[in-house]
Amino acid sequence: ESWEATPTSPLLRLLLARPVSLFPPPHGTPGPLAPPPPGLALQRSELLHREQLRVRTAERRAPRPGAKMSELRQRLGREPDGAEEKESELENKLDGETASDSESKSEFGGAPPAPTSDDTPEVLNRALSNLSSRWKNWWVRGILTLAMIAFFFIIIYLGPMVLMMIVMCVQIKCFQEIITIGYNVYRSYELPWFRTLSWYFLLCVNYFFYGETVTDYFFTLVQREEPLRILSKYHRFISFALYLTGFCMFVLSLVKKHYRLQFYMFGWTHVTLLIVVTQSHLIIHNLFDGMIWFIVPISCVICNDIMAYMFGFFFGRTPLIKLSPKKTWEGFIGGFFATVLFGLLLSYLMSGYRCFTCPVEFNNDSNSFTVDCEPSELFQLQEYNIPLVIQSVIRWKTVRMYPFQIHSIALSTFASLIGPFGGFFASGFKRAFKIKDFANTIPGHGGIMDRFDCQYLMATFVNVYIASFIRGPNPSKLIQQLLALRPDQQVHIFNTLKAHLVDKGMLANSEDA
Repeated sequence: ESWEATPTSPLLRLLLARPVSLFPPPHGTPGPLAPPPPGLALQRSELLHREQLRVRTAERRAPRPGAKMSELRQRLGREPDGAEEKESELENKLDGETASDSESKSEFGGAPPAPTSDDTPEVLNRALSNLSSRWKNWWVRGILTLAMIAFFFIIIYLGPMVLMMIVMCVQIKCFQEIITIGYNVYRSYELPWFRTLSWYFLLCVNYFFYGETVTDYFFTLVQREEPLRILSKYHRFISFALYLTGFCMFVLSLVKKHYRLQFYMFGWTHVTLLIVVTQSHLIIHNLFDGMIWFIVPISCVICNDIMAYMFGFFFGRTPLIKLSPKKTWEGFIGGFFATVLFGLLLSYLMSGYRCFTCPVEFNNDSNSFTVDCEPSELFQLQEYNIPLVIQSVIRWKTVRMYPFQIHSIALSTFASLIGPFGGFFASGFKRAFKIKDFANTIPGHGGIMDRFDCQYLMATFVNVYIASFIRGPNPSKLIQQLLALRPDQQVHIFNTLKAHLVDKGMLANSEDA
């Protein structure tokens, strides 16, 4: 391929217009400038070729000719002095922005959403006015963290029903923060129904998930009330019909020349539903297996967040990941060890209380939740032999601990090693739209989604962990399903079960008696 010089760069203009003056004469040579030696002439040819390649590459990265390259040419034409340095600086900017980024900017209305402003209470601003910005942020984050921890203790004390309501409120707020970012990009086109359809799909998905939960855990109550029984029987059909209605509304809202943008937003809404609503539904399922499965994982994520920040603040020197420049290896490692130790201690304290370890069940007589049961082996102290290598150090041969504490090591390890990647994912999302936080709901912390980005990833892991290693068949659910069968079906199951127990020798044969 032949490359034709495009004299848009000052360096190219110098190479083409003044080929001789680029090379000074040998020392002591009088008169006009001498021609360059053959070696330098070859270097000049290679430099010219590289400059041509670079200019062509920059033009390719600017798909619309009136945008970046025109600005580059104008600035380079006005500033001949120091042109190489300024041109390389602009080239670095172009390298950081691909063609897809330019296309996204043009389709999504140009300027990205503006970063959120500082919303620190005036009382704290006045009290901390004499501190540097670094220490001021440390104190603001610390005070608000203690306030959120106190609120967390209060809702735990209020019981499982309040916890479920809080989870739903957090889910709605996180959904609102993510959808608002999309709406700020979308509204410049004045296209109809984006927010309306987004909230409608949220309603449909919540109706499906919470309807499934009510059917599973409130089966007796549902069967007792005729309207609830009908809704339970046709629940999935109703959910699908509601979704189809929203789907048809979206198709009818399509506007010519903006199809691609509208499908972007359709995907935006559904990915948000997948991340937020599905995970919050899993959190509630974990809660029904026992409040300890809800409290310990969430507390481990909170502990890791706090301790990683503390270690990074005081000892952080080595950057961890480019998506979050303030994250350091010192904070990451320190948060891991602190979280594992915290998980062991918290699990030991909570395993001795039935209100935390018993599954949350609905009492049909009192129409309320109960958490009273006989603790399983998972929450009974057992004696374990210590490995010989460790015995020589601590001089203990055995240790008494709850089996759940062993599981807490897996939970705390995930919270400290894998959980932060949920935060890195959120950081990448915010960088893509050039915003600092999802919102400014909590001063010093950002939005609710900024605090729960790791919690959603943790909820999925806990649910999978319980299903894989902990949960077995649930007798109470099985009995509820049997009671919903027809009498002839119940008799058939009874006879089958009786014959099975007789074969096992657990029941005496009535004919032999």
